[in-house]
Amino acid sequence: MCELLGMSANVPTDICFSFTGLMQRGGNTGPHKDGWGIVFYHGRGYREFKDPDPGAQSQVAQLVRKYPIKSDIVISHIRQANSGRVAIENTHPFSRELWGRHWSFAHNGQVKAVKKWPLKFYQPIGSTDSEHAFCWLLDQVRARYPKPPASRTELSRCIAGLCAQLQPLGVFNMLLTDSSYLFAYADTDLAWITRKAPFGQASLKDADLSIDFCEETTAGDVVTVVATRPLTTDEEWHQLRHGQMIVFQNGKAVKPRGELTGP
Repeated sequence: MCELLGMSANVPTDICFSFTGLMQRGGNTGPHKDGWGIVFYHGRGYREFKDPDPGAQSQVAQLVRKYPIKSDIVISHIRQANSGRVAIENTHPFSRELWGRHWSFAHNGQVKAVKKWPLKFYQPIGSTDSEHAFCWLLDQVRARYPKPPASRTELSRCIAGLCAQLQPLGVFNMLLTDSSYLFAYADTDLAWITRKAPFGQASLKDADLSIDFCEETTAGDVVTVVATRPLTTDEEWHQLRHGQMIVFQNGKAVKPRGELTGP
């Protein structure tokens, strides 16, 4: 299956270190060779890079690894195709507009039966079950809330409930953002780590690369990274439970662990 990578930070931060590790799993240390994508948010604006080539060999991925794009929120994905051909239109993350904001979504797993679920406003461009699930999810949010809900908690509970409806169709791990919040929902595999002062060193599992975050950060920085599987060997990652969703803003979890779960 595919793998996910996300980041939420309280200051514009680059994700070159974690992205380097993830790309090695795209055809080198892992079988996820059917394309990759990444979206960088800064405020309401975003930049997107996609490539149907394996991440470990992609020249575009090499560019992103060497270009420290500073972002508030990042979502990235490496694909092992099981629904839809290998093509740029089937490469995650997928993006749509809602309430004047760019929403982006990436999925790990299979929910093929979701293609039988009717769609209203949003339609897939590619042929993956993942994009259909994203369109269905945003359709439901749009129908319930023609305008943004009064509170972030209300929106988060709605999204957690929709994810819980999708999960029984197969395997549903996902990352979703509206440019302000990073929603992380776990079915089988999803882990996270928050880095803040005092910062230390970290070494990647999939590449011969280490970093001393003390040299790259300031005392007030808070950065959370979410991944399908931990990317480093010498840090303590937290595993999300089955059916659990955590919401991050400015690098911090904005709800206690375990509070946001599906019905």
